[in-house]
Amino acid sequence: MRRFSSFRDFDWMLLTLVLLMSLISVLEIKSATLHTKFHGFGQKQLGFLVVGLVLMFLVSMIDYHRLVDIAPWAYGIGVLGLVAVLAVGQKVLGARRWINLGGGVHFQPSEWVKLLLILMVARYFWGLIGRELSWADIGKAFALVCVPMALVLKQPDLGTALTYFPVLIAGLFLGGIRVKQVLILVLGLCVLGLGAYLSGKRLKPYQQARINSFIDPGSDPKGAGYQILQSKIAVGSGGLWGKGTNKGTQTQGDFLPIPYTDFIFAAFCEEHGFIGGLGVLLLYFLILTRLIQNAQQASDVPGTFIIMGVVAVILFQVLVNIGMVVGLMPVTGIPLPLMSYGGSSILFTFLALGIVMNIRMRRFVN
Repeated sequence: MRRFSSFRDFDWMLLTLVLLMSLISVLEIKSATLHTKFHGFGQKQLGFLVVGLVLMFLVSMIDYHRLVDIAPWAYGIGVLGLVAVLAVGQKVLGARRWINLGGGVHFQPSEWVKLLLILMVARYFWGLIGRELSWADIGKAFALVCVPMALVLKQPDLGTALTYFPVLIAGLFLGGIRVKQVLILVLGLCVLGLGAYLSGKRLKPYQQARINSFIDPGSDPKGAGYQILQSKIAVGSGGLWGKGTNKGTQTQGDFLPIPYTDFIFAAFCEEHGFIGGLGVLLLYFLILTRLIQNAQQASDVPGTFIIMGVVAVILFQVLVNIGMVVGLMPVTGIPLPLMSYGGSSILFTFLALGIVMNIRMRRFVN
């Protein structure tokens, strides 16, 4: 009886917003791949969404406290999975990011580690509630996140590795980090980042080229700067109302690179214009607002930390991806949540939403 009464408290408004965004994704992927060898990816994306919905409902029925309890074991398995990728992962275009499971199925552990990190960071800071964060506490939190980050960077996959960092930031701020500590950390990270860029030794050649093309995309318009330039042309050519579905010249003419994944927002803006792009941003705003409301209503600390970890990851990916599309961020290969094509990204998002629903349905439980 309690299970059915719990589903009465399911966040149907959040689910409606997510499904609307998913529908836009399927339609745009279908349009962007219409005249390419990737035609049919829209149907595949629909399949990923169906599986994601099923997993979301299943996860929503498992008490999230049990997930928090097994977080250390799950985290350890996730790290071992990343090690396995480096050891036996399939190498594609110079990078090892997937494990071939056979039958055309590829498993990407780095996507699932995001969810495990959210649970692990929530558990860690839950144990620190009631006292000020020491430098030792902050150092341990950094270690929790930086170990999988380092393994993902080794693949190399800078984009996915960067998505781990917002989980740490959310945990530190919710955990009560002091302003003085924040300033010292920011200064230290800036010095390290500047040193890495100037030396050029800590970045792969293609990563260094992406940064250089971001600073001056016109310096290599047919090489490293091509993606940014074509993306900005696509967004700008859409004008106020767009050119219409299947009528984007940059997208349909195959000038815009990978318009169904990293640059799907550029393809959407070319076809639906500034108004369409604004509508997508409004949808993301409503989804994030709804998630934050659920975090505020959570019955305990780990519930709040978990939902805000999900918010941090989604917000970071939206800001970086759209910033990349309009030339305000370097190209990093970070997908746009709920819109970009990809099974791993979709399944991570729906599993995370399942845990959010779980927390919401138990918000009145003591």
